[in-house]
Amino acid sequence: MSPLRARVEKGRLVLDEPTTLPEGTIVDLVVDDEGDDLTNDERRALHEALLTSWRSAEAGGLQPATRILDELRRRR
Repeated sequence: MSPLRARVEKGRLVLDEPTTLPEGTIVDLVVDDEGDDLTNDERRALHEALLTSWRSAEAGGLQPATRILDELRRRR
């Protein structure tokens, strides 16, 4: 099912979308802020890790995904 869209009108949520949900179904709506919960330090560390990984890939330091997944499974 694709996301439903509502608008605020006079302080109320107005939803006018066709649906196949049964009558009386309760739908929980959540505001999507499209953000994340990373701090600036966490975001900086993530970007540094991604850049390091990208440079490694450009230098030929690639591994098959199956090998990486196998290694992660062994660590469990």
